[in-house]
Amino acid sequence: SYIIQYPVCEVGEMVESTIRCTLPYCVQRVWEVVTAVEGYAAWRSDLSRAEVLDGTRFVEYTKGGYATAFTTTAWEPCSRWEFHMENSNMSGHWVGTFSGDGQGTQLCFTEVVSAKKWWMRPLVRRYLKGQQARFVADLRAALGSMG
Repeated sequence: SYIIQYPVCEVGEMVESTIRCTLPYCVQRVWEVVTAVEGYAAWRSDLSRAEVLDGTRFVEYTKGGYATAFTTTAWEPCSRWEFHMENSNMSGHWVGTFSGDGQGTQLCFTEVVSAKKWWMRPLVRRYLKGQQARFVADLRAALGSMG
């Protein structure tokens, strides 16, 4: 476990988006799938690949080849994962909390993002909501296909 203080956003207006859901799988299993970055391309419909750079940094590549860099800022196994994210269009911070109750896993994923281009600001909230819904749908499908 560790926590690193990191600036949330540095440019422009910030937009926050949160998605919550409960999945009928144990927290250990959900944690393992969500944090296994090297396996993202196998289950995430929006990515072509993900590259782990070291113990705290990774890069995701969309199907169109657009890269986003991530730096883990907090890691509490089966409980909390946080990272700073940045690409040429945005800068932000993601917090994911995981809690199990024996019946399943409750997830809460919050992103706080700042668009770097003024004309993108009105689109950010809708984009984040769509990305979060896709991530949860892909995660649910991946967990379901694992039996």
